[in-house]
Amino acid sequence: MLLGVVADDFTGASDIANTLAKGLAGQGGLKTAQFLNVPSLKAPADIEAGVVALKSRSIAAADAVAQSLAALRWLQDQGCRQIVFKYCSTFDSTPDGNIGPVAEALAAALDQKSVVVCPAFPGAGRTIYQGHLFVHDRLLSESGLEKHPLNPMTDPDIRRWLARQAKHPVGLVAWPSVRQGPERIAAELQQAVQRGQRLVIVDAITDDDLVAIGRAAATALLLTGGSGIALGLPGNFIAAGLAKGARPQVAGMSGPEAVLAGSCSGATRGQIEHHRRRHPVLAIDVDKVMRGASGANDIVTFVLANAGKAPLVYSSGAPEDVKALQDRYGREKVAHRLDRLFADAAQGLVAKGIRRLVIAGGETSGAVVSALDLGALTVGPEIDPGVPVLVAEGKSPIALALKSGNFGASDFFAKALARLAGA
Repeated sequence: MLLGVVADDFTGASDIANTLAKGLAGQGGLKTAQFLNVPSLKAPADIEAGVVALKSRSIAAADAVAQSLAALRWLQDQGCRQIVFKYCSTFDSTPDGNIGPVAEALAAALDQKSVVVCPAFPGAGRTIYQGHLFVHDRLLSESGLEKHPLNPMTDPDIRRWLARQAKHPVGLVAWPSVRQGPERIAAELQQAVQRGQRLVIVDAITDDDLVAIGRAAATALLLTGGSGIALGLPGNFIAAGLAKGARPQVAGMSGPEAVLAGSCSGATRGQIEHHRRRHPVLAIDVDKVMRGASGANDIVTFVLANAGKAPLVYSSGAPEDVKALQDRYGREKVAHRLDRLFADAAQGLVAKGIRRLVIAGGETSGAVVSALDLGALTVGPEIDPGVPVLVAEGKSPIALALKSGNFGASDFFAKALARLAGA
């Protein structure tokens, strides 16, 4: 294995796995596999890039560090020459962590004095200018992410936000320097070492910027960022003659289907509304779930009754409705109960023969795939930017799409189910 990724959630892991497998146009990517939690066995010998998907974004910082270091050790045992710590392109975290503590712990373990921090993903509208993170034409703090139910992002200045989490000073390579190319970026990263700045925000507003950053860090043992930071990395290994470059290919999977949506993002809510025009949709009554009056069997019954019609079940709600439920029952209790609900439902659905499953939301995806215990996932073609087809082999083969809340076009759910079937 040439490149290893430690990802802090399951949809984010799929996102960067897609970037690595696809590579740049005309070059191809790396043969990539996604692993659910830290594997106990070695990776297949032909895998060039391995993505370890953790569910560490919203847990205690000390636990996130421990899990990430365990993933690092496994990736090192597979022979990885470079490590990427992947987090959300909207930098989902709190002032206490977990991005800063994990990044510094990985840097210390790899003895890296200056590490790129770049959550930019221009293809999804996430850009960084002068250390400030934008979502399309809005500052992060005005994009709706300031109302995130678990990690509200109220400050778009990533350097300032990260400084609250980090032990060392945080640096910045501003966009005018990035535009001068890899040599200038590398020089400024070295200057950051002299200033004692361990984590360095690097601006990026185009894919070309991300490729330049990747080239500047071609020999770095550690980079951190959103999936965009990996855009130019396969090309480094191909140019060095260590990989040939290939396009991801997997066979489609026929069989019954379901969509489970736990994200409360505006994009996912819009996708649900689009889907309900032609397909059966069930809204989960969260209040009933919290009182024990509704459970996973209700979801399984609904899906099976609507087999072949692309049935969708969701708990997504408007921010004010979500807050009201959190105030009534407690934020952590609501999140835990819904994660458990979707996990139990997914287990029941797969046991009943569901073979195509689309999941929306990072926490929901993590809960579902952890419950299904699928092992390694083969990365296939892209459905929408940042979301690939994933296939798990075994006694109960299943094709998956794990979608971050804000990703995907309005018709994503129906399109994803078709792509999972090989259309």
